[in-house]
Amino acid sequence: MNTSLLKKLIEIDSPSGFTKKADDFIFNFFEKIGYQPSQSNKGAVRCSLGSESPVLAIAAHVDTLGAVVAGVEENGTIRISKVGGLSLNGFEGGYCRIYTLDNKTYTGTLLLDNPAAHVNRDLNSTQRSLYNMHVRLDEVVASKQDVLSLGINVGDFICFEPHYQELSSGYIKSRFMDNKAGCFVLFELARRIKEKGWNVPVQLFFSNYEEVGHGGTCGFAHSVKELLVVDMGVVGKGTAGKETACSVCAKDSSGPYDYLMRKKLVTVAKESDIDYCLDVYPFYGSDGSAALRAGNDFRVALIGPGVSASHGVERTHKKGIEATVDLCMAYIKESFNY
Repeated sequence: MNTSLLKKLIEIDSPSGFTKKADDFIFNFFEKIGYQPSQSNKGAVRCSLGSESPVLAIAAHVDTLGAVVAGVEENGTIRISKVGGLSLNGFEGGYCRIYTLDNKTYTGTLLLDNPAAHVNRDLNSTQRSLYNMHVRLDEVVASKQDVLSLGINVGDFICFEPHYQELSSGYIKSRFMDNKAGCFVLFELARRIKEKGWNVPVQLFFSNYEEVGHGGTCGFAHSVKELLVVDMGVVGKGTAGKETACSVCAKDSSGPYDYLMRKKLVTVAKESDIDYCLDVYPFYGSDGSAALRAGNDFRVALIGPGVSASHGVERTHKKGIEATVDLCMAYIKESFNY
């Protein structure tokens, strides 16, 4: 399994609301391998894998966590507003890029106010919040006007370095494995189905507002009856997930997922000897949750490769990605008699 596309996608900055470059990357991928993708009005990329009207949609989200400029202090530091569930502790010290409306890019670092250990006795005990953290700009600035004169203004997107590393052990660690690892699963599905020559009524869907709650609300083909969401599997205390397997979520904070789809996923996983974990996620929502809340009459299931340290410097394993691809392929094969 060649994960070079995963690395390329992760290295494209794409917090919710700033996904056009990533959307274009996905669109171009499908064109290059011989499909005819389209986009929703909100920019979500869609691609049918067969000539018939799709009845199964498989979705992943390309948008990530990030921030925007909320204001500029008189000393030239930048206050932020979070995009999605950004962990301030997890992203403290993170290098970032600031994109202005006139296409300029600046770099900086997210820091606690008064961040020097040699002058701040309370550095380690201070509770981090939006009111005591800032972005230190890598420009010679000493005032609010200095920053504004660079073209930086309120609303400009702040994107954090992913620090992607692929290791000989099979682990892949990087920010934003949630959910670009899931997007890569869909790339692999499209590639393998093309190689096999399958003509299946399946639509792949790449939402771009999942982290802020409305990515999966609309844009699917009207013929869709089932939605299989591929998003990160939780790895942590009290959960069953592991990075080397595919997690099948029975329930998250929005409620249980479809019982019949879950039963079918578990059955085909057993029959195909695919490593999987059944799990419940206590603090989690997905594009499937959004689709149901929006009133879509779908059956919805949720699966995904196990990801450690969610919303931090995340990590998964090639085995977990492979297991998720295999489970999707087995589900398609069972559903459409291939």
